[in-house]
Amino acid sequence: MKVSVSVGRAYYDGSNWGDLVEYVKAADRLGVDTVWSAEAWGMDAVASLGYLAGVTERIRIGSGIMQISARTPATTALTALSLAQLSGDRFTLGLGVSGPQVVEGLHGASFADPLGRLREYIQIVRMVLNGERAQFAGKHYVLPRPGGEGKALKSSIPPKPDLPIHLATLGPKSLELTGELADGWLGTSFIPEHAEVLLDPIRRGAERAGRTIDDVEIQVNGQLAVSNDVDGLIARAKGGMAFTLGGMGSATTNFYNAAYSRAGYADAAQEVQWLWVAGDKAAAVAAVPDELVLSAYLIGNEQMVRDRIRAYAAAGVNTLRLGPQRAHGGRADRAPRDVDRPHRRGHLRQLSDGASRPSRARPPARRRADHLAQRPHGTSCRCRHRSANA
Repeated sequence: MKVSVSVGRAYYDGSNWGDLVEYVKAADRLGVDTVWSAEAWGMDAVASLGYLAGVTERIRIGSGIMQISARTPATTALTALSLAQLSGDRFTLGLGVSGPQVVEGLHGASFADPLGRLREYIQIVRMVLNGERAQFAGKHYVLPRPGGEGKALKSSIPPKPDLPIHLATLGPKSLELTGELADGWLGTSFIPEHAEVLLDPIRRGAERAGRTIDDVEIQVNGQLAVSNDVDGLIARAKGGMAFTLGGMGSATTNFYNAAYSRAGYADAAQEVQWLWVAGDKAAAVAAVPDELVLSAYLIGNEQMVRDRIRAYAAAGVNTLRLGPQRAHGGRADRAPRDVDRPHRRGHLRQLSDGASRPSRARPPARRRADHLAQRPHGTSCRCRHRSANA
């Protein structure tokens, strides 16, 4: 099983950036596969990756994720080509639709039909990555703009048709789209014992496209903390889980909450969200079941964490994504110093080697390109707007 790490969070403000840089340098030395940079309403995902590409040698860099509402498809494709060029082809493009709070509240864009937008977005991005002229007629995107003076253009950066695209999706229909079109899945809200809730739709989408789920890298976030004080770890982790269930979305659209609900925690997810939205955050935190935290996170004593890693591998995961802030109760300043200590180096190497599962090779670019060529421009899903199934 491979290990990747993430830096920044939805609301990351740039504090302790120098410490996070040292953390990533240590990860580079230790053989970690990829470093991912997130964005929502804090620092963007791109600027930090450009910096990190310049201070690392072998670790891959990835956007985890770039929001499709924040950039045009062509801008995203050109950014991906630029980061790949500057990093020596170490870049992976991670994309996601975000949620209505960010899309409509911050960017002033419509959140309607997120699945249809994502499908068209990927098609245009692939077009630019392949070195084709950006010419597209869809429901949400039309290039060049009708009635204007512009003509179809193509990138002056050398094409990179093999540049991998990973999607952060959670709803059944968007998971099927991941299996159909993506090279990898950036999973969250994942419980190994209920893996089929999230992996079966990916499998269906892949089979519909003439692929298998083995053509899709399955990567999930494993929030890691090792201590013999298990009760203390659970207590500290409940705040993040309460925020995920109650605050990561609107009262009617929270993809994370819906995913945990489908995995058997519907009553708890509903109660936590209701309390959070009502403003009683302390009660929301208290309402998070211990069992949910232990099932969804990699926390506990060393043997407990080893057992959970084995459960992830057995469920079909081939890459674990870890974050320093989460592993240290929100204190990112401790992470770089701790990760480079001998016992921490051993933990990372054991994570990389201990739960072995063959890495999935990405499908050949021609297979992806042939499949996309068969899809009519503008094809969209008939999903309900704002549905948690998106």
